[in-house]
Amino acid sequence: MPDPRKTTAMKRLPLTGATTSTPLAPLRAGMPAMDSIHATMSFAPKSGGPTYRIIRTTETDAYETTPPAVKLSMMLRVKGAPPTAALAAVVKVKPPKGDNFAGTARKAAKLSKASAPLENFKDLKDLIGSFAPETQMIKHKPPITTTATSNRVKEEKRNVRVSAFLYAASRETDNDFHLIVGRAQNVTPEMYMTMEVSGLPPKTDPAFTDLNNARSAYKKFFGDSKLPGFTYDFYDPPIPIKIEGSPFFDMTHATGARPGPQSLKSRMPTIWEVHPLTSIKLG
Repeated sequence: MPDPRKTTAMKRLPLTGATTSTPLAPLRAGMPAMDSIHATMSFAPKSGGPTYRIIRTTETDAYETTPPAVKLSMMLRVKGAPPTAALAAVVKVKPPKGDNFAGTARKAAKLSKASAPLENFKDLKDLIGSFAPETQMIKHKPPITTTATSNRVKEEKRNVRVSAFLYAASRETDNDFHLIVGRAQNVTPEMYMTMEVSGLPPKTDPAFTDLNNARSAYKKFFGDSKLPGFTYDFYDPPIPIKIEGSPFFDMTHATGARPGPQSLKSRMPTIWEVHPLTSIKLG
């Protein structure tokens, strides 16, 4: 079986032994670990444009402790390739119902849009460089808590716009779509960060219209059958994305495991997010 570290193209998936119709380029920037891929499929957006390939993986955020994530982790620790049917059953766990936000951590901040002018960034690197240092935010005065009533602090009261590329996505148990957004493939250094298509607040909430429009645009682009589940989908090639939203410091990751798929985490220099997205254009 080919060693993905020593080849520039491969058709056989090490995890399942299945073959792909078009070779994968494991050394391309932003690709998942080759031994995490369990399926690939073509995807043509209804809005037109190029055809993409969805690469379905077993990669999850390291902090996930939901029953499906735990079951998947146990399955992957067993010696030898996991049974194809059993693997398919685990990764096809039904997503949360509806579109409403189902979490509590910093709920007030996550579901709010800052009242501030829109700042334009041409490069994701510049956006990341504009965030306050993590050490400053962790020791923030007043302290940032993870309670549901924790609202935006001064450093989060911004609105930003940037063009970049969507490399991977998953759907979290709180009903947020967790997007891994990065720079162009040919730009160095590689750099990625998290942006979130939020679960929705009540319809009476001031931010509902913008959050609903962004979520609807995201779901329309992929269609129900091509939306990610609790494991990460990667996209080949990465999908151009233009976003607007409010920066958010994810205090839940100030200690312990940081967010993101294992294959990209070393190039994700911040736990700052753009959350929620208030506008999104894909393709």
